[in-house]
Amino acid sequence: MHQIILALACCITAAAQAAPYIPTNGQQVVENVPRRGDPVQQELRRLRSELHASPNDITLATTIARRYIALARSETDPRYLGYAQAALAPWWSQTAPPPAVRLLRATLLQSTHQFTPALADLKAVLEAEPRNVQAWLTQATVQTVQGDYTGATASCARVSSLSIELVAITCIANIGTVTGKAERSEQLLDLTTERSPNAPVELQVWAMTLLAEMAQRRGDSATAETRYRRALSLQPRDSYLQGAYADFLLEQGRAAEVLTLLRDQSRIDALLLRRALALQQAGQSSALQADIKELAARFDAAAQRGDTVHQREQARFELLLRHDANAALALARKNWAVQKEPADIRIYLEAAAQARDTAAAKPVLDWVNQHHTEDAMAARLIRQLKVGTS
Repeated sequence: MHQIILALACCITAAAQAAPYIPTNGQQVVENVPRRGDPVQQELRRLRSELHASPNDITLATTIARRYIALARSETDPRYLGYAQAALAPWWSQTAPPPAVRLLRATLLQSTHQFTPALADLKAVLEAEPRNVQAWLTQATVQTVQGDYTGATASCARVSSLSIELVAITCIANIGTVTGKAERSEQLLDLTTERSPNAPVELQVWAMTLLAEMAQRRGDSATAETRYRRALSLQPRDSYLQGAYADFLLEQGRAAEVLTLLRDQSRIDALLLRRALALQQAGQSSALQADIKELAARFDAAAQRGDTVHQREQARFELLLRHDANAALALARKNWAVQKEPADIRIYLEAAAQARDTAAAKPVLDWVNQHHTEDAMAARLIRQLKVGTS
């Protein structure tokens, strides 16, 4: 079961990835150092010391990497992903490392949207270990993000024969909700979640977050609220969940609650963006300008590194905070070439609508029609685009 938890930790961490943090003045906090008395940190220090003495101990290295990947999620701190990669350094650049390392490498690669090499590694792992449920689940997630729903469905089918019901149904529902089967997928996942009260917390949070997003996309704010709060009661520091709930609150015009939710979360770019949007909504111009300046610096630094992980967030930044619809549309188009999740659909359509460029939205409009994607906000934006051309 711990392998499934690892897969979940990594499949969703990408949304919380942060660019290297560069303070703008000497008074800013660079890092909150974990307490030396923390048992988890004490154990990691002991393991790192052992690895330093035996850097080619693959069992030890993979154990440490898994621990760091889990911490990246539980502590809302993407730096741990870098520590995980460092533990795998002796094998990281090998063409064909052992399957255990290759799976962890794929997991870390997909967390930074390097989907092609991640899928290549996953394919190799599954050829060697066809019953590796973590590899099937990670592959299904990457395929869903890329819009390869046929491939993702096949991967989820393999998961269903190897894992518990909640994992399999959540995997399948994640596809169904964007392929014209939203109502049935939501009902099935809701039923499965209710009859899985003893499932690991991480699995329950994954399923409940997806259920909240399903309700939000169909415009049922009361149900979405209940589900988001239930998920947060189980794992309040989950960064993907915090971002999703923040977006829900922003849609509801509840900026003050976003600011409370995201207090002390400015290290993570996606959450800093949402805080800035809440400051804008609340009319706190002074703090807003500081956040805009900080976000601009981070996005500029990412561009200089050739880092394209945050194109969706940057498109929102340009559209909603800098009010540059054309720049936002260009970023949304680049992002669409990489990933095709509901949030990618919405920012693309919103940028096209504000830029009054219906023609630019055609790839997304065709995609929505082809896959029967159900999303109340996307539907409103499509109507807005059609009105603009009438």
